[in-house]
Amino acid sequence: MDPAAIYGELYGRIPPLARSAVDGLDADGLAWVPTHGSNSIAWLVWHCARLQDHHISELLATEQLWVADGWAQRFAMPPDPDDMGYGHTPQQAAAIHPDDPDLLLDYLATAHKRTEGLVRGVTADSLDRIVDRRWDPHVTLGVRLVSVADDCLQHMGQAAYLRGILDSTR
Repeated sequence: MDPAAIYGELYGRIPPLARSAVDGLDADGLAWVPTHGSNSIAWLVWHCARLQDHHISELLATEQLWVADGWAQRFAMPPDPDDMGYGHTPQQAAAIHPDDPDLLLDYLATAHKRTEGLVRGVTADSLDRIVDRRWDPHVTLGVRLVSVADDCLQHMGQAAYLRGILDSTR
């Protein structure tokens, strides 16, 4: 299996997990948290989309969809390209409260499409390209792609877990 196919398979697992987590939820279900300070399903899916948008845009040296395509406005949030949810307070996390899952899924689908375009072109040689020198060791394209997928998949697992708890309380 070539690297493009492997990364395509890896990233291709994210959207169905997101759809499963949000399917049929209304605004209250999307915003539900089991305890104060926990992240909601909406925040988890939003963060996954933001993470892909931010990191993949950086890898492609393009403007983020969050800003360029007006996603921030659709979420009624400032178009801050650095806001991906890291370090959000409970109040900031609660600000991610779409009326229905479509906004979350549409943003994720748009970010995912850009991700798919990038991973379709990866080769074994391109994965060794250094993309971030702020770390020691320096981060390669291959490592960054694994890191983003890992973060997204963990958050989708958290969203699925929250969905299970939410469904059991109804």
